[in-house]
Amino acid sequence: MSEPRTVFVVPDLHGRADLLEAAVRYAEAHWPNWHLLCLGDAIDRGPDSLRCVVRLLELRAEGRATLLMGNHERMALDGPQHFQQFVDSGNPEEFRLAMQGLQWWMRAGGESVRRELGGLTLEDFPEVLREYLSELPRMVFVDAQGGIHQQPPAGGPSVLVAHASPPKAHRDYPNPMSAVLWLRPQDGPFRLPPGVTYSVHGHTPVRVVVQQAEQVYLDLGAYQTGRLALLPLHVERPRGLVVLEGAGQPEAAERFPAFGQMLPAELVRV
Repeated sequence: MSEPRTVFVVPDLHGRADLLEAAVRYAEAHWPNWHLLCLGDAIDRGPDSLRCVVRLLELRAEGRATLLMGNHERMALDGPQHFQQFVDSGNPEEFRLAMQGLQWWMRAGGESVRRELGGLTLEDFPEVLREYLSELPRMVFVDAQGGIHQQPPAGGPSVLVAHASPPKAHRDYPNPMSAVLWLRPQDGPFRLPPGVTYSVHGHTPVRVVVQQAEQVYLDLGAYQTGRLALLPLHVERPRGLVVLEGAGQPEAAERFPAFGQMLPAELVRV
């Protein structure tokens, strides 16, 4: 019988390729059979979005990573999608939507990617970024053996993992699978599918990793604070949390909200 995988969740990297490499080094040293589950928002704001993208694609190609969509990936995807539809159809409305989508992304953090590349246009969109954005599921379920599923697995418990929240129809996001990219803790309470013991999310920066009801929030604002949470998934309850601390401004976390119950963590300086 094969050894169960240690699936560990990494939240919003936002261009911190140095912390991604530190997470891989930690996994290699502590979890022989590891698999990285990225919560999305790997791009924007921080210094090395493209390095993050390239490394994550390498890990996925090696079978070492599953990559989820975050709201920043969703924004980055909007312009190229509409631009391709304009190329295919010649419809000027698609061109307008493409430019609108590009500006939406730039205002929300994509400008850092433009600076990193020395320029960015829809006509010459980076192929590696296009590849990264093209195949990102929005939600997965992880079972006790480290298996990753698109639906809750039958016959055993699992953990739901999605960027922002469990799926929930909301007045601003009527489609629950859109809501998983955008909702905040205050938009709860959230109901989990049968057999799901808890859920894990990023998106909302928090001072320390917390659990509120059945939701765990991991985003420590790594691109500012230099702190990145790694959570190995255990279906019975969240445990084994590790926080990597690299270069950054940990005091920036004081601006983040405090709520819920703090999860105990091992702090590792890298």
